[in-house]
Amino acid sequence: MLVFLQTIRELIRRWWSEFPLQTRLMAAATLVVSLFMSGLTFWAVNTIQQDAQLSDTRFGRDLGLLLAANVAPLVAEQNLTEVARFSSRFYESTTSVRYMIYADQQGKIFFGVPYSEAEVQNSLMIERHIELPESNFTDTDLPLVRQHSTPNGEVTDVFIPLKHDGQYLGVLALGINPNAAVVNSSNLTRDVTIAVFISIWVMVILGAVFNALTITQPIKELLLGVKNIATGNFKQRIDLPFGGELGELIVSFNEMAERLESYEEQNIEELTAEKAKLDILVSTIADGAILVDTNLQLLLANPTARRLFVWEGQDFTGKNVLEHLPSEITAQLTKPLREMASDTGHHAHPLNPSSEPFASEEFRLTLSQPIPRTLRLMLTQVFDQHRESLKGIVMTVQDITREVELNEAKSQFISNVSHELRTPLFNIKSFIETLCEFGEDLTEVERHEFLETANNETDRLTRLVNDVLDLSRLESSRIYQLDAIDISQFIEQTLRTYQLNAKDKGLQLSQEIEANLPPVLGHYDLLLQVLTNLVGNAVKFTPSGGKIVIRASKIQGYSEENEPVSYVRIEIADTGIGIDLEDQEAIFDRFYRVENRVHTLEGTGLGLSIVKNIIDKHHSQIHLISEVGIGTTFWFDLAVYQSSVLPVTLNTLE
Repeated sequence: MLVFLQTIRELIRRWWSEFPLQTRLMAAATLVVSLFMSGLTFWAVNTIQQDAQLSDTRFGRDLGLLLAANVAPLVAEQNLTEVARFSSRFYESTTSVRYMIYADQQGKIFFGVPYSEAEVQNSLMIERHIELPESNFTDTDLPLVRQHSTPNGEVTDVFIPLKHDGQYLGVLALGINPNAAVVNSSNLTRDVTIAVFISIWVMVILGAVFNALTITQPIKELLLGVKNIATGNFKQRIDLPFGGELGELIVSFNEMAERLESYEEQNIEELTAEKAKLDILVSTIADGAILVDTNLQLLLANPTARRLFVWEGQDFTGKNVLEHLPSEITAQLTKPLREMASDTGHHAHPLNPSSEPFASEEFRLTLSQPIPRTLRLMLTQVFDQHRESLKGIVMTVQDITREVELNEAKSQFISNVSHELRTPLFNIKSFIETLCEFGEDLTEVERHEFLETANNETDRLTRLVNDVLDLSRLESSRIYQLDAIDISQFIEQTLRTYQLNAKDKGLQLSQEIEANLPPVLGHYDLLLQVLTNLVGNAVKFTPSGGKIVIRASKIQGYSEENEPVSYVRIEIADTGIGIDLEDQEAIFDRFYRVENRVHTLEGTGLGLSIVKNIIDKHHSQIHLISEVGIGTTFWFDLAVYQSSVLPVTLNTLE
């Protein structure tokens, strides 16, 4: 039961809480007014009834005394017949008396109007007694009055002692009817009060229902619509059949929502287009871009930055960027980033726009993990359009590893070329100066030896210059035309070129060419230069008694479209000193020389770089396999020439 009452109370509380404050105050005021009016009315009714009761009491007392004075002698004489006749005539002559009862000293009724003792005894065969007042009632001459309720109203009971010559004979009990006019007036007032009370609340309820249906409900709908509009739901519409000002308000609201929805769609399309452009721009730039807020929390990182910092497949948005950058960068950038984010007087002051904004800071850092890299990082503050509030920091990241390597290679090249140029030039200058100053004192053999040395140094200087020019020519925009080439032709020319050098050094130079090889697609002079460089290196790095073999054979392979294609593989194998695994990784880099490690023979370090460049232009790759002390084999594949294919014009610009 308690749970049920609590549930009912909670439902009532929830129902009451749904009403607005204005409705609650109106209901409370109505309740107070209705209760006040009802109380005032009931107070008036009670006052009227009390006055009526007082009037009935006085009337009953006077009437009782008058009757008692008239019937007391008759009762004393036991003349009950006259008492009955007198009482009956009196009862019939007035409507104010409800009943008249006569009782003896013991309370036994011996006569009553509108009934008599004989009728009672004949019908019920019982004796009737009246309950007399308290004992001292027999000692007083004054009547006693009391009231009791009946369905017809309050009846006034008047008890008058019957005395004659000082002797107590019994009691006369009168019942006085209430004043009919007063009763009717009282009942009417009560009924009117109840009707007014009920009417007030019926009107209040009807007014509340009407208000809810015609005013409150549309206002709630409008309020809900405004809230939805405020949250960005511009599809909100109100469909209520109302006219007048309220209907106009609903129509105006719907028109406003339609315009806002249209503006939103246009703005979204424009913003989406701009965002798409920005995303494409940011995602396609070669440099890494990172945007952080003033709390150094990551907002944006483009694919390049994610690749440089190994963030692929991870989402660090909303996290502190310093916790996820490589340790080398975190150590260098923690202080500058925090100083920029604090924004303490570094940007243009709103009262002094001419003040200089925070200058971008540039850093150059080297990473060791996951692979060695050299990065250039630039930090720049981002302000709002008025440059009054700092919005974040942009970190631009450039991978300058290749640039650093090229600078180092250029420095190495300059150093190598300078050294190689200085040595022959110094030798040439020394021998020529000696010939000029002491030529007459030298023998013919000495002069010839000096001139031969100067000539050899000149040849050496020429080779160096030619290598530099060859590499420059290959990296220029010069156009070469590829055509059908007979493999055996430029192999034999290479063998003739180095046959004497190999014989002088005690090397066995030979060829192993498969019969009936088809022509290949290539450039004769460039391929001849490839073989010349590879065989020249083999002769240079193969000790006396070694072997050098040039092989050519046909193989089958697949194109990029996974179609079968025929190739001719060319191999240059030697039994030379071999190339260390560490050197193999850099052997094709420009200006790299194995003799930098073995310290035996001279060179420019450009030969294999030229070879790789030429093979790349033929859409192939140069490979090698080598073991120190055993020998080295270089090989590459050339596509077989197809007669149905026109000669290829090749732009050699990388």
